[in-house]
Amino acid sequence: MLWSTAVSIDSADDPTLDTPIGGLDAIGLAHCIVRRRDGVYADRVLFGKQFHSAFEHVLRANQYFLDLDYALIIKAVYDCGAALPRAGAGEQLLRIAGGVAAFDPARRALYKAVKINHDEAEYYFEPVFLADPASPGGAGTAAMLDVDEFIADMWLKGVRFGIDVGAVRSAIMSGKAERVVVARRLDATPGIDAHIVEVSEALHRSDAPRQLANGKLDLMAFENRFPQIKQGVRLLKKEPRQAGVAGFELSGIAIAPAEAADCEIAPMAGAGTAVECHADGEFLVSLRPGFLNVDIQSGKISVDEKIISRDGVSSRTTGNLQLTGDYEEFGEVQEKRVIEGEGITIHADVFGSVHSRGGTVLLNCNLVGGTARNASGEIHVKGIASGAVIQASRGAVVMNRAESCIISGTRVTVAHAVNCEIIGEEVEIGQAEGCAVAGRRITIDSAAPRKQNEMLVYALCPDSGQLDQVIKLMSARVAEFGTLAAHHKAAMDQMTGEPEVRKYVMLASKIRKKELTLTPEQLPVFQNMALAVGPALKAIAKVSLDVKAAETEQQAGQALVAQLIQQRSDSEGVSQVVVRMVQGDTIVRTMPFNPDGSSTYDLPAKDIKARLRASGAGRALIFSGSDGAVDWVSE
Repeated sequence: MLWSTAVSIDSADDPTLDTPIGGLDAIGLAHCIVRRRDGVYADRVLFGKQFHSAFEHVLRANQYFLDLDYALIIKAVYDCGAALPRAGAGEQLLRIAGGVAAFDPARRALYKAVKINHDEAEYYFEPVFLADPASPGGAGTAAMLDVDEFIADMWLKGVRFGIDVGAVRSAIMSGKAERVVVARRLDATPGIDAHIVEVSEALHRSDAPRQLANGKLDLMAFENRFPQIKQGVRLLKKEPRQAGVAGFELSGIAIAPAEAADCEIAPMAGAGTAVECHADGEFLVSLRPGFLNVDIQSGKISVDEKIISRDGVSSRTTGNLQLTGDYEEFGEVQEKRVIEGEGITIHADVFGSVHSRGGTVLLNCNLVGGTARNASGEIHVKGIASGAVIQASRGAVVMNRAESCIISGTRVTVAHAVNCEIIGEEVEIGQAEGCAVAGRRITIDSAAPRKQNEMLVYALCPDSGQLDQVIKLMSARVAEFGTLAAHHKAAMDQMTGEPEVRKYVMLASKIRKKELTLTPEQLPVFQNMALAVGPALKAIAKVSLDVKAAETEQQAGQALVAQLIQQRSDSEGVSQVVVRMVQGDTIVRTMPFNPDGSSTYDLPAKDIKARLRASGAGRALIFSGSDGAVDWVSE
C-alpha cells in the first residue's frame, strides 16, 4: 500500500478541523492521533512508543481503523519498511486511515483463532454468517469479512507484524474455503563483516607476454610479473563492518541480527608500509618505492628494495626475468630460463642462467648445466656446480665443489674442482683433479689428473716484447714530430724577422690595442704597407698552422707512449705457482699474454676452454711429475 500524502495543519484557520479520538484524551495522547473530515492523521514526531500506545489503545477500545495504511503503521511502530515521505515546511502529520469505527461484537465473533506454524500465521477462510437475534437457532445472515477488521482482530490476538494485506484481501474476495498464510516473520538481515579491499591497480601483476620494441611478443617473458610500487601509494583499504537490520517476530518482538565481525589492517603492514587513517577511511600505504612482496604464511604485505619470489622461475610461473633491482628466489630456476638483475639470491637449484649487472650473486644450492655471470660483483655457489659456466668480469668467484665447469674471475676460490677450466688473476683451489688452471698467482693444496684429463697449471706471464716494440716505434715518431715542429718554428722566426714585416706587425698591434691612432694622412701609407707585406703574412700564417699540427701530433704521441708504458708497468709483477702436493701426473707451464690493457681472464667461455686445453707448444715448462710439490716465482 502506498504512503498517504502528508497534510499541513493550521488549526488557527479552522478550530473545528481536528477532533480527538475517543479515549486518547484520557491517557494524554489525544495529540498523537487525530481525526479530520478527510481521514485520521498521526504526528510523525511521536512515531515509536507513543504512537504504538495510542494506536493499540484505540483497538482495545473496541474500535478499528477504516482504510488503514498498514505499511505506514508498521513503519511508525517498528521503523521497518520504506522511508516516510519527506515532510514539507511546517508539515508533521501523516494520514494513516480513512476513519475510526466501532468494532461490533457480533462481527468480531466472525474472526476465528489464527494458527502459528513455523514462523507463519495461517488462517482458515470460509463463508461466515451473522447470527439473527430473531432466530437464535437459525443459520443466520451471510456476511463477509473485512480487511480492516481482520487487521484489528489479529493485532489484539498477538499477530501484529508481517500481515500480508494483499493475501488477506484476495482470500476474502474469493469466498473460498481455504487455509492461507496471512502473516510471516521477518528474519534479521545479517550485517557485513569488516573486510580489506584493494585500492591500487599497481597490486596486480600481468602475465601477458612482453611486447618488444619492434612490436613482437616475447613468449618467454611476462609483461609485469613483479609490480613496482611508488612511494605514498594507497594499497589496501579497510571497509568497516556494517550493522545488520533487525527482524521481527509476528508478535512485533525485534530479532537482533548477528553482530558483524571486525578485522584489523595493521597486522598486514610489513616493511616499507604503514597504516594511515584519513577522512575517507583506513589505508595501508607504501612508505618507499620498491617491489611488492606478500608473505603467504603471515599475510604481511611489504614494499622492499628487492624482489622476493617463492614460486620458482619457469615458463609457467614467471618466464624470463629482466629486473631493475635485487632479486631473491626460493624456488628452482628452470632450464633455459634467464634472470637478469642486480644482486641475485637463489635458495634452490639453478638449471638456467643468472646474469647480474652488479651486486652479489648468491646460489645457496646447486648450479647444474646453467650459467652464472656478474658484470661487477662476486659470485658465491654454496652447493655443487656441474657442467656450468661461472664468470665474474670484475669480481671474485667462491665455490664449494665444481665439476666440468668453466670458471673465471678476478679471484677464484674453489674447495674442490674436478675436470674444470679455471682462469683468474688469483686462483686458490683446495683439491684439483683433471683441471686446467691459469692465473698470475696460483695456490693449489692438492693436484692430480682425473681419468683422461691431465692436470695442467699455467702461470700467466706478461710478454712485453711486442709492447716494447710499439713503444719504441711511437717514441721515434714523437721525436720526428718534435723535429718537424722545431723546423717550422725556425722558418716562421726568419720570416717574422724581416724589417718591413716586423714594423707592420708592431704598428698593427698598437692600432688594434688603441695605443696609436692614425691621422687621415697616415692611413693611406699604412694601407700601402699592408699590401706590401701581405704575401709574407700569408706564408707566416701557413707555417704557424704547420707548427700547431706538428705539436698536436707530438702531444698525442707522447700521451700514447705514456699509456703504453703504464700498461707495461701494470702488467709487471710477480707470477707465482704453489702446488703443495702433487698426487699424479701434473704439468706446470708458463702462459705468455700480451699486456695490452685487456683482461687476462674475462674471455668467452669457449675461448677459455680452447686456450687452457690447447697444446703446450711454445710454453716454457716449469714442472712435470707425479709427486712432490711446486713453488715457483717468476724472475
